[in-house]
Amino acid sequence: MSWFLRSSILSASCGLLAFNGALGLVFGPIDTGSPAPAGGSIANDAPPNSFFQDFSPPFPTNDWWVGFGAGDGSAMVAGPFPYQSHLGATGIQFGVSSSRDFDGVSIHQPTQTDWSVGFVEHDGNIQNRKALSWDSQSVTVQYFTGSSAMTSYLIPGAPYLTFSYSGATPMLTSTNGAITSFAGNTLGSGASVTVTGTSFQVVNGAGTYIIYSLSGALSLTASDAGTIVAEAQFDGILRVVKLDSPSHKALLDQYVANYPTGVTTDYDFDGNVGTLRFTWAVIGNAADLLMLTWPHHRVKIQNPNFPSTSSLSYLTTKGYMYPALGSVWNLVYDLPTITWNAPRDPDASCLQDLIAGLEYEIANLPAVTMPGDFYFFGGHFAIVSRLALIAEHIGRNDLVQPVIDWLKGSIEYLFNSASTAVPAYETGWGGIINRAGYNDTWVDYGNGYYNDHHFHYGYLLAAAAVIAKHDGAWLNTFRPTMELFLRDIINPSRNDPFFPVTRCRDWFAGHSWASGIANGAGERDQESVGEAVNGYYGALLWADATGNADIKNYARLLIATEQHAAQMYWHLYPTASATDRDQPYPEQNLRNLVTIGNVMDWQAGAWLFWGDQRVEIAAIQILPVTPINEYMYDAAWAQAVYDYTLQELNDPAYGDEWKSVIYLAYSQINPVAAAQLSSSLTSWGSGNTFSNQLYFLSTRPGASDICASAPSNPIGTFYIQSVSTNDYVTESTLPDLIASSASQSLAAQFQLASTPNAGTIKAVSTNQFVTADSSGSYTISASRDTASTWEIFIIRPKDGAESGVYSILAASNKQYVTLGSDGALINNGSTESSSAGFRFVSA
Repeated sequence: MSWFLRSSILSASCGLLAFNGALGLVFGPIDTGSPAPAGGSIANDAPPNSFFQDFSPPFPTNDWWVGFGAGDGSAMVAGPFPYQSHLGATGIQFGVSSSRDFDGVSIHQPTQTDWSVGFVEHDGNIQNRKALSWDSQSVTVQYFTGSSAMTSYLIPGAPYLTFSYSGATPMLTSTNGAITSFAGNTLGSGASVTVTGTSFQVVNGAGTYIIYSLSGALSLTASDAGTIVAEAQFDGILRVVKLDSPSHKALLDQYVANYPTGVTTDYDFDGNVGTLRFTWAVIGNAADLLMLTWPHHRVKIQNPNFPSTSSLSYLTTKGYMYPALGSVWNLVYDLPTITWNAPRDPDASCLQDLIAGLEYEIANLPAVTMPGDFYFFGGHFAIVSRLALIAEHIGRNDLVQPVIDWLKGSIEYLFNSASTAVPAYETGWGGIINRAGYNDTWVDYGNGYYNDHHFHYGYLLAAAAVIAKHDGAWLNTFRPTMELFLRDIINPSRNDPFFPVTRCRDWFAGHSWASGIANGAGERDQESVGEAVNGYYGALLWADATGNADIKNYARLLIATEQHAAQMYWHLYPTASATDRDQPYPEQNLRNLVTIGNVMDWQAGAWLFWGDQRVEIAAIQILPVTPINEYMYDAAWAQAVYDYTLQELNDPAYGDEWKSVIYLAYSQINPVAAAQLSSSLTSWGSGNTFSNQLYFLSTRPGASDICASAPSNPIGTFYIQSVSTNDYVTESTLPDLIASSASQSLAAQFQLASTPNAGTIKAVSTNQFVTADSSGSYTISASRDTASTWEIFIIRPKDGAESGVYSILAASNKQYVTLGSDGALINNGSTESSSAGFRFVSA
């Protein structure tokens, strides 16, 4: 049997679904052809387990419940919220986290199990549990032995857990201490009690739960040893719910009879507005379906029926879940209208520098080499493609083709089976992986185990889209291969027999998960929400380049929802109210940290797996900076990020690659200041460039003359004179630069040329570039045939000095040039105030 969604989703090339008068879309597959990537087919070493015994691939890999089907199936999974759950040997174990703490960095809600629900007849064989079906949000699980079975619909947002029995004797087992009370009866040591009814309150170490029978009265016997067992086999429905407060019982009693068995996720589009629709299949009265909302739902739901927040609530890592009534939610989003470039032309004051930067960076593109992975290759590949788009925007079409040629040369490696990093179709789960990582979680961040696919493939698609935009012949040849990456992360349809639907997206959570199936598919997490957005931006650009209007709209919806989630769950607002209904993080001290580094199922905090600097934690949520993300960098957060990271931004020990993107987010509210700050950068990392930096700055709303006062290196041929001694750097001391003579006739001439935000210094007589000393202990010298990192210097007016006096900063080690006792120029000054002053006298 092939993978499928529930039968309520109709198969069609572009399905139309009608629910309660609403008409929704589920787009058809991008393609259904058998994948034939250069790396062939291979199965990774973490195959699905017997949970999927009735099905064949493709299978979900990043869904909240995938831990049931990965590894040995023992993972504690994040859901169905507000619960956590685990497939035990004889039943489904679950609980609601009853503790929450803040450790100065993160809030935690540790997992716990409170109860196990199963049936007496089950033999404990793990082969006798399986998936019956799943959809875009939920999974239906069945335990069975012989003719006895228990089926559970595990649906996020349902306050109750629902169990359907067939010829089985229900058994509930406490996993959190002894049963101390049952149906109003106190249970002492060794005691038991039998009660007949349709509603039973039970207390154990976790607190109070209610057991409801929707199929008539049944007799249950509870013992303090921790079990509740029915007197006989049962055919019918039990529902179990955590009662956190006695005041919640009235609402739970009122709506318990209506239960969901699955959910359809569809959407429709009206110009630049998208509606995301959840429609639950309901047994009972659909209008009286009781569900729970998270903050991002409540902000977007149209015409909601919200009972009082005091009538029911559960605190989770995304804040309080509050009740909503009805089987259909319509969540409305403004869709992005930006595609390739910013919707405004660059500020005229920046245009000359922007052109110079493009010319320099395109002329100095590195040699095309075989990529070692998808992630870092993709990031650099994508940012180079931006150079072509920027050049095109400003009318420098002569600069476009060299970039396209470089991109085509680079991407050829993805089509070569001999490459180190080559795409292969993974047959166990169904998807495109880096073949080198099929058996090693450390390769490409676990790409072979479906980690980070939207991060990786968004970069590849964005750059490939630029090639496709400019070279139709290339597109015709390589479209099937590139669309394997597209199908892997954004396939909208169950009718693609090779890829799951929108692999990384959790529609109920409102965002994507980066975690795949590695290590048994335990905790779900996502660090870089900016790269998640970029995954869908890459898909949007590819769809636009190939004329696929459906996938373009689908990508727009994914971008809008991911960016909204970023502002809800990754962006922190210190001045926001702790008691606001839609506040996910009541803890003031957490919100003071400004940026969540990692949103997980059990915790969220200002930390990363790989770094603890403030600039790192903030920047990874901002990058890559592309035109689409001006929607995401809201003013309140951008200002808070700038203020929070200011100490590190002012410290040269922290990397420019992180500072650069923080300045760009800040440019949304203060482009003039951001342009000034950006003028001091000398490195932009592998995922940004000088040209991209200046382009984004210069296209901000209201940007005017932002580059008019931005400093730059002097350009031309000069003598270099020490201000303190009036001595010139002399010809006779070359290659060492030593200011040792007051006579200009003995001075060496130097040619100063521009590089992005900086420049080179070359001795005219020897044609050698000046290089900084790596240790900062020896005299800088004109001793390099070509200029690279150590030959780049930032020359700026010296603070507090008279006009025409400059400081010199070695970009390589961020040390200022000082003057030794013998007049030697040495790059060892840690502050601008320690730098020597120099005049550059025209030669």
